[in-house]
Amino acid sequence: MNNLVNIENLLMGVGQPLVLIAGPCVIEEESRAFEIAAYLKEMTGDLQIPLIFKASYDKANRTSIHSFRGPGIEKGLRTLERIKQELGLRILSDVHRIQDVDTAAAVLDVIQIPAFLCRQTDLILAVARTGKPVNIKKGQFLAPWDVSNIVEKIRSVGNDRVIITERGVSFGYNNLVVDFRGIGIMRNTGCPVIFDATHSVQLPGGVGAASGGQREFAPVLAKAAVAAGVDGVFLEVHTDPDNALCDGPNSLKIDTLAPLLSKLKRIREVA
Repeated sequence: MNNLVNIENLLMGVGQPLVLIAGPCVIEEESRAFEIAAYLKEMTGDLQIPLIFKASYDKANRTSIHSFRGPGIEKGLRTLERIKQELGLRILSDVHRIQDVDTAAAVLDVIQIPAFLCRQTDLILAVARTGKPVNIKKGQFLAPWDVSNIVEKIRSVGNDRVIITERGVSFGYNNLVVDFRGIGIMRNTGCPVIFDATHSVQLPGGVGAASGGQREFAPVLAKAAVAAGVDGVFLEVHTDPDNALCDGPNSLKIDTLAPLLSKLKRIREVA
């Protein structure tokens, strides 16, 4: 069983074009979010790569209490809705609380279950019942075959619009590693599989009160994942990653993307 997931007339899955999910980790200023979204729209239009814009309105799982979380649900969703309407982009963001699900579903085209919450049954069911496409971020503490139980939870309420995202697995302390066997294993669920190249090079809690990262390796892993058969690539990008307020060390500078995406598209065509 290989299901295609329809996201506002964008088909994702086997036999379809490679999809890019990209944007800043978190909404900082509205103007910067628009700048990044507009750049991504123009670039992917030139490359003919389908785009889903991603940004978080609230990062509730930051390492430190002092870390920037974002503008919050009201202001953040207002920004995402403007980007959706004015730029004509499909929008993805993550939901951390059950009480936020319906409000977020009114704006988002894809609702993401954060990796740390991918075992939270009540949250998963609340998101599934919206009928929206659901992107599961596979927890870094899970084996690839464990995601079948999460998929079953979503399908149990009649929602078959499920996407799985690989983001690496914990490898000792403050490190992640990617087991590419997991791509094939998760494809056996019949769901489209996305590879999160930038979170896979994150060093969780690697600098004490924040996470580090090795962004230089994200392109290497992305190319390997596309060759392994993923249906899309997830990249956190920023105009100035070194000064980003969240996940800067593993985010890519936005003006470096075009050559990488061109290579990924060619690998997809061969794979």
